[in-house]
Amino acid sequence: MAGWLVGAALLLGACTPTVEVVAPREPITINLNIKLDADVRLHIEEKAKEDVGSKAIF
Repeated sequence: MAGWLVGAALLLGACTPTVEVVAPREPITINLNIKLDADVRLHIEEKAKEDVGSKAIF
């Protein structure tokens, strides 16, 4: 009877859930080129509109 209890305890102990946290091997990269490109284009367009409105082209 004691053998069954020990065996059952070992089986139940082997089924305990474990959580493992591992750092990634490669660095995490976030690509922000699209937003930056749109922001730069907006500023250039606004500056061009101001220049065209204040200065004669020809």
